[in-house]
Amino acid sequence: MGNKIMSMMKKDSKDGSKSKRMNRSQRKLLADEEMLHRRALSMAIHQTQLSQRFDGSMSRRVGSTSTRKQRTLSDPFSNGAKQVPDFSSESLTVKKFVLVHGEGFGAWCWYKIVASLEESGLSPITVDLTGSGFNMTDTNTVSTLEEYSKPLIEYLENLPEEEKVILVGHSTGGASISYALERFPEKISKAIFVCATMVSDGQRPFDVFSEELGSAERFMKESQFLIYGNGKDEPPTGFMFEKQHMKGLYFNQSPNKDIALAMMSMRPVPLGPMMEKVTLTTERYGKGRRFYIQTLDDLALSPDVQEKLVRENSPEGVYKIKGSDHSPFFSKPQSLHKIFLEIAQIP
Repeated sequence: MGNKIMSMMKKDSKDGSKSKRMNRSQRKLLADEEMLHRRALSMAIHQTQLSQRFDGSMSRRVGSTSTRKQRTLSDPFSNGAKQVPDFSSESLTVKKFVLVHGEGFGAWCWYKIVASLEESGLSPITVDLTGSGFNMTDTNTVSTLEEYSKPLIEYLENLPEEEKVILVGHSTGGASISYALERFPEKISKAIFVCATMVSDGQRPFDVFSEELGSAERFMKESQFLIYGNGKDEPPTGFMFEKQHMKGLYFNQSPNKDIALAMMSMRPVPLGPMMEKVTLTTERYGKGRRFYIQTLDDLALSPDVQEKLVRENSPEGVYKIKGSDHSPFFSKPQSLHKIFLEIAQIP
């Protein structure tokens, strides 16, 4: 009887130690997440302060593009989920991910993905497209997809001759990576479209959203979200949704503190690039290896629309994330990270 009691006490002691270790681990994950979110929020506040230094209207934002320090820390977003098994970055010939944000967003939106990719031994690079994030160009002056995508194109132009990257585009960032794939097919190992505008030749990025926003022609005439940077008598130059509208469209499954970060950081969207018909050729764009990630609780780009894009454009691979809104880097970062690793390992 005494031996049985001693055995039970030892077992309880082991269980208690295990529980304490788990609690310590969970506390560390929460602390790491809080630290990372505070850094992102601090950057957003700094951006807001810069963007408020304008002369009379939203169209005269001034400031400068900032550089970002890369961070390496334990993945605080997994909630106990395991990393992708048998993954080793050493076996990869292409380790650099270039992350391109969508309309209104900036490089800041990838902060969780940057942390997890670095933890996996990869090299994430983020860009602010023209007039987005910390690129303080007046959005009302950005009239073409070429101008909008310039920071991405300049980065690819300056890559060493033999170096390749995996290019990732979110939402309308899909148009920018399509444009880049047409320009530099030899520098892009794979292109990943994350609930993105994977347009066909001659199609406008805006057309993909017509189910939610109406036709481009109707939107240009009737939308309450338009910005007239050159005056009411001139054509609109941009648009920006109201905060409540953004929350419903983009963040219906995202954590509250990420929504707060986004509300401080979102910027107007230049209209010209969204309404431009994209020219894509089978000789260049058509040779690229494209993959699509569908978000199944998306209210901005419905699963039906995403399915149609996949049917019409035939990517090499299709992945689906359950429970994700239009911002999977907030709502399902671990799932997104796992898919990135899986695609990176495809020969």
